[in-house]
Amino acid sequence: MNQTVAFTNRTQRKLEQILHPSYTLCKEDVVWILEFIKKKVAEEDPTVQGLNQPRLLRNFRYFAEVSLMLIHRRNGFDQENDRLKTWLREAAYGLQEEA
Repeated sequence: MNQTVAFTNRTQRKLEQILHPSYTLCKEDVVWILEFIKKKVAEEDPTVQGLNQPRLLRNFRYFAEVSLMLIHRRNGFDQENDRLKTWLREAAYGLQEEA
């Protein structure tokens, strides 16, 4: 297995872990996934380019919601973990490998 494939597999595992319903989020996880999404968009990843405009706008909306929540949060995400997880799933839509 080459390094690119190993990196991709590790990245996908981390993404799946963060988005898993039973996983408890921390600030570092939220920042990681926002950075991951930003990188995919900046690289003009084919998975992002394949999304239609309404879907891209929806991804952006949730990316912005998560970003603002991160800015305004003082504590952890315990009370809003489910909502935040839903928003992260929406923001990262199309970037997760199909199982």
